[in-house]
Parts: sequence; structure tokens; C-alpha cells
Amino acid sequence: MNPRITRREFLRTASTTAAGLALAPSLARAAAPRAFSFVLLGDLHFDRLEHHDLAWVEKTHPGDVRQIQDYSRITRELMPRLFATVRETVADLKRAPDGRVPFVLHVGDLVEGLCGSEELSVRQNTEAVAFVRDAQLGAPFLFTKGNHDITGPGAPAAFGRVFLPFITEQARAVVAGAGEFRSARYTVEFGHAQFAFFDAYDAESLAWFEAVAAKRTAEHFFAIVHPPVVPYGARATWHVFASEKDKAKREKFLMLLGEQRALVLGGHIHRFNSLARTAGRGRFAQLAVSSVVGSADVKLKTPLSGLADYTGDQIRVEPQFSPDTEKARRAVYDAERPFVNAFEYADLPGYAVVTVDGARVTARIFSGVGRELWRTVGLTELLNRPV
Repeated sequence: MNPRITRREFLRTASTTAAGLALAPSLARAAAPRAFSFVLLGDLHFDRLEHHDLAWVEKTHPGDVRQIQDYSRITRELMPRLFATVRETVADLKRAPDGRVPFVLHVGDLVEGLCGSEELSVRQNTEAVAFVRDAQLGAPFLFTKGNHDITGPGAPAAFGRVFLPFITEQARAVVAGAGEFRSARYTVEFGHAQFAFFDAYDAESLAWFEAVAAKRTAEHFFAIVHPPVVPYGARATWHVFASEKDKAKREKFLMLLGEQRALVLGGHIHRFNSLARTAGRGRFAQLAVSSVVGSADVKLKTPLSGLADYTGDQIRVEPQFSPDTEKARRAVYDAERPFVNAFEYADLPGYAVVTVDGARVTARIFSGVGRELWRTVGLTELLNRPV
């Protein structure tokens, strides 16, 4: 583990990477490529016990009661510290020469869901939005839809009532004329990069994504997808389009990502992951982070690195997870392994700072709720690594 990064070191690093501001759904890019950085947050699961009809949860989802209790504790004790660090990070990046931070980007599961009614879901979402506002991060907050954001009676309607207007407002905070978002599928073009927010829980998203990709002109193309595109860890069947009936959709999605040389940002598994995968005649890179920080003193667990670790044996990182499906999960990795070109995995929650600087995109991975730098991942280097 690297020592805690100092403010002076952070600013020196940021000064070589940060700059460039412009944001809007498909608005014109800056005339010349300029560097910029954004903070990347993984799953958060904002929660409070009073958000739930606990009798309903105990009756219908008894296994989630303990989880709700733990997420409520994390929301109360650790999430304010994490967001304070994000605020400090944004401020430091902006203090760098010509520093620019267009937004903070979150990969989904902003809330825990499972509230039990639309009324309680609206309350949870409204309080989550208030928490983000009160944190005064110094940059707009953009996010994609996670499964927990729409889990439970009334949750999809609550997403539309609370989160869609919030996303619209956050875009309009930086660019006048940004349109109103009527779904969780939207694009943001900034500088020389385009960000496509893919709704993994909407049947129309693949056709939408194909149309977006066909019109892409930006140098860098980011796809923000809550569940993994390429599986990793013990939960090998939790990736997007994982079912056999969606096999053709998955192949099409993979091909589109490969053709675009996409940089995929996601979460869902609550683990760090970086990898590269060949698809058709192209390749894409995947980065996942988790921001569910259960303790102020996090420790690195179950690190895996290199193609020799991208096998069915990686399901052992969670030995208690669904042992009856081991054969099926191993088969997933047997099928994926020939296409994976680079792989890294770890149980280490935190956040990342992603920097787009000319032709290069890098992600600095920070552990826990503080400023401890753990790893730097060259995302474009993953795309360009010789096979």
C-alpha cells in the first residue's frame, strides 16, 4: 500500500492532467482537446432505517434486513467523510493550473431501495439528493441507474419523480440549454470525450446505444453501465445480458463496445476491477470501483492480477457465495477467458480520479474515505496493450 498522498503531491500530479470544461447532452465539443479530470464513485447505497417498511422487508426480503442496517450505519458514519474527501479532491483539482472538473460521476445504486412503497422510495431518493446537495462537492453530480435504485414497490416511479429531474438540473448547472432527461439513457459530451449513460434495466437501451455509437465523433468514448459488461469475481453471472435468452444482445453490445474502443465504467459487484477484452475487430477496457466503505480503516483483500488469474478459480474470492452454481459460474469464465487481454481485481473500496489528457486516459484509485493512493490504471494503455 502506498503512503498517504500529500496535498502538495496531489496538486503536482493534478497540474499535469487537469483542464477543460463543457458539458451537455450532445452539445458541441471544445475546439481543441484539453485535459480534464472527474471523480468516479462506485455503489453508495444511501440508506436510513426510517426509509423502510421493515415489516414488509422482513416478510418479503428477510435476508436484506441486516444489509439495510449496515448501509444505514455506513450512510450515517462514513458516507459524510467520503463526500468530504470528494469535495476536497475536487477543490484541489481546480486549484491546479488551469484545473477543470466538469462533474462527479457515480456508477449507480445511489440508494438501497427496498423501501416497501412509492412514498417511502420518494422519501429515500429525496433525502439522497439533499445529501448530495449539502455535501457541496463543487461540481455537478451525474449518475447512471443501478438495480437498487429501482428495487421495491414504487421505486421505478420514484426514480422518475426525483432522480430524473435531479440529473436534468445537474446538466443544466453547467451548460445552458441542456435538454430535459425523460429516461436514464442520456449522453454527455465534454471536451474531446463522450459519456453514454446506459440504462441496463430498460429494454430500449441497446438500440439507443447503437444509435449513439453510430454518431460518435469524440476522441474518447465512455460507457457508464452499472453491472459489469465482462464478469469478474465470484458473481460471474451478474453481468449485463447474462441470461441465455439475451445472448444475441450481449454479442451485439460487446461488438459495439469493441468497435468504439470504449472505456466502460461500472460497479455492482462492490469490488475494484480493471480489464481489457477483445470484441470483434476491436477492444474495450473496463474499470469498476466500489464506494461502499464499511470501515475507516480499509485493508486490501483478495488481490488478483494478470491473465493467469482470469479463470474459474477466481470465484473463490467469495467462497460462501452460491456454491450450488459453481459449475455454471466456472463455465462463464471458460467462455470469456480467450477474449480477455488484461485483468486485475481487489476487494478495496474507495473512489477514483479519472483524467482525460490528450490521447491518454488514466485512473488513480484511492482507498477508503481518505486520500491514500493505491493504484494508477492506464485505461488507454489497456486498449493499446499488445496481445
